[in-house]
Amino acid sequence: MRTNITVMTGDGIGPEICDAVIKILTAAKADVTFECFAVGEQEYERNGKLISDAAYASFERNRILLKAPITTPVGKGFRSLNVTLRKKYDLYANIRPAKSNKAVVTPFPNVDIVTFRENTEDLYAGIEEAISDDCMHSIKVITRAASERIIRDAFAYARGNKRKKVTCVHKANIMKLSDGLFLDVFHEIAKEFPDIIAEDKIVDALCMRLVMDPSEFDVLVTENLYGDIVSDLTSGLIGGLGLLPSANLGKDYAMFEAVHGSAPDIAGKHIANPTALLWSACMMLEHLHQNDTAKRIRSAVDEVLAQGIILTPDLHGTATTEEYRDAIIAKL
Repeated sequence: MRTNITVMTGDGIGPEICDAVIKILTAAKADVTFECFAVGEQEYERNGKLISDAAYASFERNRILLKAPITTPVGKGFRSLNVTLRKKYDLYANIRPAKSNKAVVTPFPNVDIVTFRENTEDLYAGIEEAISDDCMHSIKVITRAASERIIRDAFAYARGNKRKKVTCVHKANIMKLSDGLFLDVFHEIAKEFPDIIAEDKIVDALCMRLVMDPSEFDVLVTENLYGDIVSDLTSGLIGGLGLLPSANLGKDYAMFEAVHGSAPDIAGKHIANPTALLWSACMMLEHLHQNDTAKRIRSAVDEVLAQGIILTPDLHGTATTEEYRDAIIAKL
């Protein structure tokens, strides 16, 4: 039986890369049916809602969402729809794998790091208050319950995927209560996994070590804001945000999305790289136990990257999104 999935096509470059990914999934004969919805600023201008009731209903029915990038205004305007979706559906685990590809030359050829980012609280949840016109407060919330489930998931992933080490990323030397709680929970849960090396790193020291020798690290587990920043850093180690996929998992729902933004400056120019969204779609297929299809797509992408002929500009090529898409389909 085919699986119905909800697709939010996003804005900026979202519709372009989403179209490419759907065509590749179709060519690979992925056993899915797409229910597609426009979301974001343009949808708001048309219908007065950033996400339509029909799109929400589709996700609640299908419980699987493939989401293209959505523009988030900086310093004003509406709240991030990414944050809204994560909170609304309790998508507490943001999993971001960064792995080197030998066809993409970087100073770091052996990166294989998976970041587990708590997705529902911390400063990134956007709980703020205006004390006065000249004083704003942003409230950091860390709870034992949220910390336990993301940390336990990270250790379980490490054990299930034969990973050797889990590193807790924190700033407990300064935020002794909030980050201190996260760190305490980490060491408590680590005792349940004696076969996995458990260590902790202060976030600034971790960033320094990542750009000196990323091979030191295996699985990272951290809070919401640090996870957002550190996982972007790991994308730089492998060639950029255009190569970093992600999954947002909860008990009942799953959302798969590229880590990068909507890049409105290149929207409509047909030069956007769909790889991150495509690899996110492969994570979705694996979540749906369609591992063989995901493997075939990954192999096709690897072949195109290895040939180095038909690449988008961010990968130092001159191909359009559609030419890159067609090259992958040809390999399939």
